[in-house]
Amino acid sequence: MSAQPDGPYGPLVPMPDLTPDALRAAVARIAPSRIPALTQHLFEATTNAQQTQSLAPLRAFVHSWAVFVAIERHPERAARLRELERIVDMAEQDPTAAIHEIQQIRKAAEAEAGL
Repeated sequence: MSAQPDGPYGPLVPMPDLTPDALRAAVARIAPSRIPALTQHLFEATTNAQQTQSLAPLRAFVHSWAVFVAIERHPERAARLRELERIVDMAEQDPTAAIHEIQQIRKAAEAEAGL
């Protein structure tokens, strides 16, 4: 795991290795309510990988959960993302700026995760 600075307080957890076990451990610490979703996604990815004889479903699993952890380990970033998603979902205003900022948050999270 590698730590990334997050202002004076730092992230909730270090960025884990990009393995299912390490991602599961990080999710258990920062968002335990999401463990059932992670477990289901891993089961589906493993099944799909076996059926298609491709690692692509497992890569997609790792990518998805690594980005989730990279975002959620920084509470302010996670809260901002939820607010931006609410803005887009509510469709009460032009979502262009919110969509752009969501893309920037996800891009930064991918870079932080080493993806």
